[in-house]
Amino acid sequence: MLQTAFQRYINNFRGFTREIWILTLITFINRAGTMVLPFLSKYLKEDLQFTYAQVGWIMVAFGFGSMLGSWLGGKLSDKIGFYKIMIFSLFTSGLLLFMVQYIRTFWGLCAGMFVIMTVADMFRPAMYVSLATYAKPENRTRALTLVRLAVNLGFTAGPALGGLIIMNMGYSGLFWVDGSSCIISILIFTLLVKERKKPSDLNSSTSETEIPASVFKDKIFWIFLFVCFITAVLFFQLFTTLPLYHNEKFGLTEFQSGLLLSLNGLLIFFLEMPIVSFSQRKNIKKLKIILWGSLLMALSFYVLLLNIWAGILVVSIIFITFGEMFIFPFSNSFALSRAPKGHEGRYMALFTMSFSLAHIASSKTGLEIIDSWGYQANWFIMGTLGIFAVAGCIWLQKLVQQEKRSK
Repeated sequence: MLQTAFQRYINNFRGFTREIWILTLITFINRAGTMVLPFLSKYLKEDLQFTYAQVGWIMVAFGFGSMLGSWLGGKLSDKIGFYKIMIFSLFTSGLLLFMVQYIRTFWGLCAGMFVIMTVADMFRPAMYVSLATYAKPENRTRALTLVRLAVNLGFTAGPALGGLIIMNMGYSGLFWVDGSSCIISILIFTLLVKERKKPSDLNSSTSETEIPASVFKDKIFWIFLFVCFITAVLFFQLFTTLPLYHNEKFGLTEFQSGLLLSLNGLLIFFLEMPIVSFSQRKNIKKLKIILWGSLLMALSFYVLLLNIWAGILVVSIIFITFGEMFIFPFSNSFALSRAPKGHEGRYMALFTMSFSLAHIASSKTGLEIIDSWGYQANWFIMGTLGIFAVAGCIWLQKLVQQEKRSK
């Protein structure tokens, strides 16, 4: 019985091309090396003695750099190809990380973080287009899921390694290791993966006449981005307001909060790929799965209103994790399938920009609500935002059906 279950789990990882496995490996190396991010606010506050307001503005510069990088990466991927953008982005951001540790002024760090994130986040839309290119057509959603697993494992390993590096080498060690991981991962990529043009079958189900040639005229895609933005705002609460709540309301230690986040990572590692494989075998529509994920995200915050029992934190994490597994792999795939030929980079740029904007909005909004009205108000508002995302999904389903009927 156990052997059969294990075999079934392993079967979910079969059928990928060599290039997809290499992309997964470099994503893991790069994300495991992303140690500066979890400790950035701590470094700015404790090491450089900036005020909370100054730290906030540096993080805003960080977020806007991420948005600009996402847009440039998508646009340039369509113009000159994803391969060149991926190499430029990781190699240059590695060199910039070596240099930024020597900047100690407020305005210098605002500019430095903006430039680094502009260059670094050019990688993301280019990487999405590369997955669509190197994966077999029937495996594209699963390939996106595989890379998401690498990202999750990398983020799980990164903070622990980062803590050890700070203890032994200080904060400067983080910048050296993070920069080196960018350069090493892209060197592995260039040595083992050769540039390939986008296959002719990519988005064969769509044509320039079926979907608006300009992404700005694609109403369905913009409603979809609205849903992505809301669900990402909810998801990022996991790293901003929720850890504070664990401690302030229930007295959880950092280690106990870490265990709750590890539960999120473990569930994703063991269940996300089987869920994606099952939905593909049963041919369940992507928007239907995203709708259920949005509902689970909303519920994950509504259950926190029952704040008389610490176990509710576990229930909330389980709901938010299943919501994440239902939303993110299928939203990646929907965004890519929506793009007309030659516009994949632009579509994926706007898709990744919605997450960058959500990152800025999530922490700022959540903390302001808590400061003014308390945690319970924040959970209620976040849950209600999730219901708006559910309504957006229902609207999207109707619009997509109308579009199909009009063809």
